[in-house]
Amino acid sequence: MAPVVLIVGAGDYIGAAIAKRFAQGGFTVCLGRRNGDKLAPLVTEIEAMGAQAHAFGMDARDEESVVETFAQIENNIGPLEAVIFNVGGNVRFPIQETTSRVFRKVWEMACFAGFLTAREAARSMVPRKRGSIFFTGASASMRGNDGFAAFAAGKAGLRAMAQSLSKELGPKNIHVAHLVIDAGVDTAFVRERIKQAGGNPDTLPPDTLMNPNSVAEAYWMLHQQNRDAWTFELDLRPYGEKW
Repeated sequence: MAPVVLIVGAGDYIGAAIAKRFAQGGFTVCLGRRNGDKLAPLVTEIEAMGAQAHAFGMDARDEESVVETFAQIENNIGPLEAVIFNVGGNVRFPIQETTSRVFRKVWEMACFAGFLTAREAARSMVPRKRGSIFFTGASASMRGNDGFAAFAAGKAGLRAMAQSLSKELGPKNIHVAHLVIDAGVDTAFVRERIKQAGGNPDTLPPDTLMNPNSVAEAYWMLHQQNRDAWTFELDLRPYGEKW
């Protein structure tokens, strides 16, 4: 039986790249996204690679939805060997325009959803004494920036939670890692932001924006690590990124 991976937040770029990389490595891929219908093209692409893929309409902020998704996978597809939390929430709001609803929603996406995902992953993996639980972080995981109070609070919380989980679950043979993406990733969202700021993403020097496939390779490498040299935190940035 092929090992099983779940990508929570299987969007069109980083999530899709992770899914395809693990499929290439022989995994059965489970994909979680709020709008499960949008996963059909990715499922088709993975199946064309000769791997199995399963799509789930999953709201990672909703406890019942998360619990049900994990139960379906564990009961009907197979035991999870890896779970990757890749939900974003990167929105900019000046503090005077940040409503309590906005702050709460961003925290739910960036932090609370990560807790729900990690808890269910641990419940599945700890009895088997093996598995990987990985989290996608951002520059905001490490430092706040102008207009990103809500996002920074959520991502910093996610990082702290992941660190706690690594110390708790590592001795139980569960590899917990946090990936800091300290760069703009080459997505439609980032390209639109560059245009709105008056720039032209097509004229940027090569490798200014991070390729989603490079993120996927980092996750694959983390999952292959021997437990006598596990990485908890890995930060990625293009060669020209200022930091």
